[in-house]
Amino acid sequence: MSFQIVVIGTSLGGLSALKIILEKLPKDFSVPIAIVQHRHKESNNVLQQLLQESIFLPIREVEDKDEILPRHVYLAPPDYHLLVEPGYFALSIDEPVSYARPSIDVLFESAADIYGEQVIGIILTGANHDGMQGLKKIKARGGTTIVQKPATAESCIMPEAAISAVAVDWILTLSDIADQMVKLCY
Repeated sequence: MSFQIVVIGTSLGGLSALKIILEKLPKDFSVPIAIVQHRHKESNNVLQQLLQESIFLPIREVEDKDEILPRHVYLAPPDYHLLVEPGYFALSIDEPVSYARPSIDVLFESAADIYGEQVIGIILTGANHDGMQGLKKIKARGGTTIVQKPATAESCIMPEAAISAVAVDWILTLSDIADQMVKLCY
């Protein structure tokens, strides 16, 4: 299976979770990664800076119509939904979904619509149910689903919600998620 994109959703505790996963990826990890991390709409690019300090792959906040490139990590900008289109990203200021903008569900559902079985969807720590519906759609379209082991999450609500709604492919620790991403994509 050749994957076209990895989508990751996280909220409370997401910065440390993302660092653990992204630090373990090799610099030639070629599948693009798109991330929704819930954060305040007034936040600046500190998330990008903190992640980039210890990660080989270039990280950037998405701008509307950015081309999806291999070997890149993309962050949803604060207060915008991030959508996947064929070969590029789009941004939206539609109403919040699951009380969030950016919404994990919006990213995951759009990725499933465009790339179907060529999507890996990953839910990490978080304190709401955002991502549950999107992960369900990825699974329904034949994509691969991974959820952080709830006992290892700073907030287990989001992983537990995803597990209760979707017959996920793997429930793993953060370190094992990175290893599984490498196995799937090489």
